[in-house]
Amino acid sequence: MQSNYYELTITLNDDFVEFIADFVANIAGDGVEIGYEKIIVRSESDLTFVKDALVSLEGTLNGDIHMDYQLEEKENQDWIQKYKDSIEPIEAGKFYIFPSWYKPKEEYINIKIDPALAFGSGHHATTFSCLEAISSYVKENDSVIDVGCGSGILGLAAKKLGATVELCDTDPVSVESCKENFTLNDEKYDKLWEGSIDKTDKTYDVVIANIIADVLRFIAKDLKNTTKEGGYLILSGILDKKEELVKESFKDLTLEKRTLKDEWVTLVYKK
Repeated sequence: MQSNYYELTITLNDDFVEFIADFVANIAGDGVEIGYEKIIVRSESDLTFVKDALVSLEGTLNGDIHMDYQLEEKENQDWIQKYKDSIEPIEAGKFYIFPSWYKPKEEYINIKIDPALAFGSGHHATTFSCLEAISSYVKENDSVIDVGCGSGILGLAAKKLGATVELCDTDPVSVESCKENFTLNDEKYDKLWEGSIDKTDKTYDVVIANIIADVLRFIAKDLKNTTKEGGYLILSGILDKKEELVKESFKDLTLEKRTLKDEWVTLVYKK
């Protein structure tokens, strides 16, 4: 073990902590500790690239989230164990999401996810609300696509309900993490690719897209075109102040359900 390590402290509004922590875990692949109004990332590698990625993300979000940064080099300690101790499993809909150092629960559908590996551990409000929606709207033998799959947690949930599942993400790190998490859960996806939904010519019973509002609007036509008549479209990653803009892009569909959790909105549409 190296004698020194790097620590990046990100200070921000507490409403956005889990969302940004998931983003950081996706690119850092190291221990991410969540606190009140702060995120701490630790690694034996220089974390400047993580800070740069967050500055870039701030720019794309048009000032919706403001962050301050402090990057330090420190003497080593057992921060990986400290990180593990900070992660709690959750229950969402029919699912129990737990890291590999916990035991499964018999009364739930179990999904094993190690949160440091990729975006989407179930803790963030958008992932949680999507899991609840999947519990209600995905049936056995449904065809499902998870757009912007991140860790693959939503696709895994649909697979464990007996659906056929395809997944895609524009981030190659997410694609690899998705593969790892399906293997971790002894499940097999039907198709997985790097890219977006425009690379498929199929239609699906359920289309899931937990991204951000601006991207949902940008790919709205593709999302609707790939949803079967009578099928469902589960949209999340929507800040409440962007909700009406998203609704405008999907007004030709029937809004079945709206869920608001911690300033994040999940919308379920029927085509």
